[in-house]
Amino acid sequence: MTPRDASEPNGSRWSDLDRPPLNVTALRRGLVREGGLWSGVEVVQRTGSTNSDLVARAVGGEAVEGAVLVAEEQTAGRGRLDRQWTAPPRSGLFFSVLLTPGEVPVARWGWLPLLTGVAVAAGLARAAGVDTALKWPNDLLVTVGGEERKAGGILAERAGDDGVVMGVGINVTLKADELPVPTAGSLALAGAVSTDRDPLLRGVLRSLEEWYGKWRAAGGDPSVSGLQEAYAAGCATLGRVVRAELPGDRAVVGEAVAVDGDGRLVLATEKGVQEPVGAGDIVHLRPA
Repeated sequence: MTPRDASEPNGSRWSDLDRPPLNVTALRRGLVREGGLWSGVEVVQRTGSTNSDLVARAVGGEAVEGAVLVAEEQTAGRGRLDRQWTAPPRSGLFFSVLLTPGEVPVARWGWLPLLTGVAVAAGLARAAGVDTALKWPNDLLVTVGGEERKAGGILAERAGDDGVVMGVGINVTLKADELPVPTAGSLALAGAVSTDRDPLLRGVLRSLEEWYGKWRAAGGDPSVSGLQEAYAAGCATLGRVVRAELPGDRAVVGEAVAVDGDGRLVLATEKGVQEPVGAGDIVHLRPA
């Protein structure tokens, strides 16, 4: 699928003044460089899921590390547990990137979603002027009207034996009457100083390149790379009483006290034990 030409009647760059299309030429010029991580940037008008598309390309040998696939609209975007993620065209950033951290032990690849969260939060703080908190393991939170709202999410999928596709969805200009659920939010609703998606995407991808480089250089060690400390500093889950809804219809309630060296959330339960949680849904029960 190729981007619609701006000269087409329905593809005019100014068909929606609040939501102009991304400028793929400028994005490539700003991101793809000799010796850098990003090897190519493609923008499609509409697709089911950028993650599914990029995984298929990677498995088929049609994509190399640093490939970036962006969609102006996703019709079958997915979050964790195959939850649907939909939004109006050009209202957010919906993209996937291919990473092949071959020199990092596979046991440490579980840090990639957390690394992506740290990078996205840092990039948005600089480019949008919005404080973005991280809800373990993969949600991006903003504050709207004094309440925490989910404005984005991250999904990691294996792509063959040596690749991981990281998918990111961020609500940028979603208005209150467009929110899919009352607990959702957007950068605009959180008071962003800029909702221009071109510099936002550049800022997020540059931040991701920086953090991925540090992590790879440290052999994926979350402590040496500074990732574990940075994640803890930006994680809104730590210090709160939460309920972890685990596979097998089991639930654990406790205070989230740490993120361990394997990226697991450690809960201190009422029974006086510390239980690490590697996968599951986390519900914030009360503020820190």
